Amino acid sequence: MKILACNSNRPLAEAISAYLNLPLTKASIRRFSDMEVFVEIQENVRGEDVFVIQSTSYPTNDNLMELLVSLDALRRGSARRATAVIPYFGYARQDRKSGPRTPISAKLVANLIVQAGADRVLTIDLHAGQIQGFFDIPVDNLFAEPVLVKDIKERIDGSELMIVSPDVGGVVRARGTAKRLNADLAIIDKRRELAGVSQVMNIIGDVKDRRCVLIDDIVDSAGTLCNAAVALMEKGATSVSAYVTHGVLSGGAVARVTSSPMENLIITDSIMATEAIRVARNIEQLSIAPLMAEAIRRISEETSVSSLFD
Repeated sequence: MKILACNSNRPLAEAISAYLNLPLTKASIRRFSDMEVFVEIQENVRGEDVFVIQSTSYPTNDNLMELLVSLDALRRGSARRATAVIPYFGYARQDRKSGPRTPISAKLVANLIVQAGADRVLTIDLHAGQIQGFFDIPVDNLFAEPVLVKDIKERIDGSELMIVSPDVGGVVRARGTAKRLNADLAIIDKRRELAGVSQVMNIIGDVKDRRCVLIDDIVDSAGTLCNAAVALMEKGATSVSAYVTHGVLSGGAVARVTSSPMENLIITDSIMATEAIRVARNIEQLSIAPLMAEAIRRISEETSVSSLFD
């Protein structure tokens, strides 16, 4: 097999390459002067099983276009199979009509990836599981939970631990983590008045004298997590940490997190960290490279991927 790295998350691609002891495929992915994407694969890929690694994070549209053009280049280069490895799948939050005359952009992006030449997709912690059904090709949706749970166990004593879902929609995810840790579960009921603005309404569960761990899949503006941390501390929690798979952290999110009562925000490297994230006092990254590399190996060898999580 071959691994082709686009530009959105080069460090993750290199870590996956190192784990598999397989050099990255030589390619030139660059821009013309008007920012038009150009891809030239500088190795023979005819008959090869190729994995294209590209998170569609900021700048989302540029990175998505790089992925699409790379897939087209592989198809025209007669690759046997092209797998789009998308650690962070942009547009995943637009998975349904949220109001009249609004798009389902996740479905549109799925169509684009299939039409560009992808034969299958590998991703991790999709915002909505039903997005797998938007593709007419196989989709492997991995879970970062084993990586996060291992770190939680190393940091927090089980008797004090309380897993918290920051909203009702994330209860299934938080409950799964709580079950793995044999911990109690609390839920924050919030009402969102405006897009990007959240208001904590009520905490379901007793968090007094507990070390609370918020579990979520995406942190963008960080308003929800920071408000949740304040509410939990006001209810008597001894500390609050958060474990989130995808650290989008746009706008003033990093400053918001560093000034919040959160002890730690732990994210994965599904999105390449900015300089602000790297120097933040209470934001850390865990690597999903071994997990994704093992999944890539199993897909190439046609063995079970789901057994990774047994």
